[in-house]
Amino acid sequence: MKKLLSVFVAVAFAAGSAGLALAQTQPAPAEKKAEEKKAEEKKAPAAAKKPAAKKASGTVKSAAADSLVVAGKEKGKETEWTFAVDPKTKIRRGGKDITAADLKAGDSVQVSYTEQDGKAVAQSVVARAVKAAKAPANPCAAKPAEKPAEKK
Repeated sequence: MKKLLSVFVAVAFAAGSAGLALAQTQPAPAEKKAEEKKAEEKKAPAAAKKPAAKKASGTVKSAAADSLVVAGKEKGKETEWTFAVDPKTKIRRGGKDITAADLKAGDSVQVSYTEQDGKAVAQSVVARAVKAAKAPANPCAAKPAEKPAEKK
C-alpha cells in the first residue's frame, strides 16, 4: 500500500513539474502580439503624441504675418502672450477667414494654442467682429437744436 501511494505521489509530482515546464515555454501568438504592441508603444517618441490645446483670451497688442501678441488675464493676473503664427493657423473674424496682419491693436481675440519646442503656436484665432458706430438716421437729430441769433 505504501509503495502504491509513493508511486502515485511520484507520478503526480512528475505531471505537475511537466505542467510548470510547459507553462514556462514561449507564450501563445496572441500574447506575443500584445507584448510587441506594448514594446512598440514604449519605443514611440513622446513627440508623436499630440499636445493638449490651451486657450487664451484678450486684446491684440501687436500683430504681424508670423506672430501675435495678446494681453489678457490668466488666473486673475495681467498676462501677455506671444504666439507664433504659421500657415496652418486658422484666423477668423465675423465668420470669414483673415490673416494675422489683418488684426489690429485693440481687437478682442480668443486664441487656441499648443506648446511646441518651448513656443506657443497658435492653432486658431477668433477675433470678435468689430461693430461700426451707427450714424444717426437724421443728421439734424444728432445735434441739439441751436437757438437762432437774437437781434438787438
